[in-house]
Amino acid sequence: MTTRTRTRALTAGDTTLADFTERLFGHLPRTDQRRWARVYLQGLLTTPGKKSVRRLAASVTESPTASQSLQQFINASPWDWNPARTELLRWVEERHPVQAWTIGQVCFPKRGEHSVGVHRRFDPVAGRVVNCQLGFCLFLSLDDGMSVPVDWRLALPEAWVTNPVLRRRARISPGAVHQAPEALVLELVDSIATRTSSARPPVVADLSRLAGASALIGVLGRRGHEFLVSVPPTLAVRAAALNHGGDPARRPGRGGTTAGDFARLGNTSHPYAAPLAGPDARTQRQRQLIHSRLVRLPEGEAAGRGAQQIYRLFGERRPGRQGGGPVWLTNMNRHRMDDLLHLVRRSARTTGVLGSLAEEFGLLDFEGRSFPGWHHHMTLMSAAYAYACAVREREEVGRRSA
Repeated sequence: MTTRTRTRALTAGDTTLADFTERLFGHLPRTDQRRWARVYLQGLLTTPGKKSVRRLAASVTESPTASQSLQQFINASPWDWNPARTELLRWVEERHPVQAWTIGQVCFPKRGEHSVGVHRRFDPVAGRVVNCQLGFCLFLSLDDGMSVPVDWRLALPEAWVTNPVLRRRARISPGAVHQAPEALVLELVDSIATRTSSARPPVVADLSRLAGASALIGVLGRRGHEFLVSVPPTLAVRAAALNHGGDPARRPGRGGTTAGDFARLGNTSHPYAAPLAGPDARTQRQRQLIHSRLVRLPEGEAAGRGAQQIYRLFGERRPGRQGGGPVWLTNMNRHRMDDLLHLVRRSARTTGVLGSLAEEFGLLDFEGRSFPGWHHHMTLMSAAYAYACAVREREEVGRRSA
């Protein structure tokens, strides 16, 4: 989606940008707050290059004080971002059926030490330890292949929530606490489950780098979610014994090993014309063999009393190649493999959406240091992306009908 496409018409169907802003930010008590919300959205939609507050203000208005006012609105104004995210969720749901709730993870590189939540961690994309913030996003994966971000969480290292000076300086909300990444993922799922007006779709997430993946899997099952998650290849699993009818037996099979081993040695194969995911997904074109097997997780790890204990584990066979590919685990045991692979592709698409958010919508451009400011920017950026998708959709319909 190019800037040229976005600037031709800021109208999504019968919804103007002003109407869209009023729906999402009409809860703001002051007229000037709602006006600056629209200015920020318009700036994100039309400003080429870096989306700093100064550049956004200059591209939309000639007022010499606009930059200062916009900075105040984003970083200092104490407005609640949750009502806007709820309205964004409902606006998207009204326009498209939702096929999955997909979780994305973002590393925000930072130079200094003053941005809220900044810390040093290993970034697998960069392949080294970086100074960064860590964020998680929930996407609505839609029927037309689009994925729209609607909710965010920022990881807060323990030092940021226990140090009163850092906490006060970053204006961290009183209820914000240090949580492990898997707890933030669960919080995103719990939050949308209470706000959605639609039937709950499967949860799709990459948990392959989360130490608590096994526990999170158990909680998702106990809360009644269907899910498809990429898991660490070192995750301990054991074969699920089958009875004579081909259904899982009550007693677990013997012989525990790792998820990576089972994915490579699964007892069924499914030919498929593209790899599951990975950096070489665009260049590989030969048919793949998908190995699949029913497994259990060790008792006490994720099963728990009353939880879904039988899972389907599958991965891509890569003969002659070093290392294994992604390993996926699901409780949707009776779904066709084609349906599961379709959800895998939806997960891979979020990487492209995050790239678009970074290149065109200012995902990595927020320069403020406060906790509310980060959430304000992410909320407005998500809204701008959703609106731009609707504008593009309207233009494509117009071209087809011309």
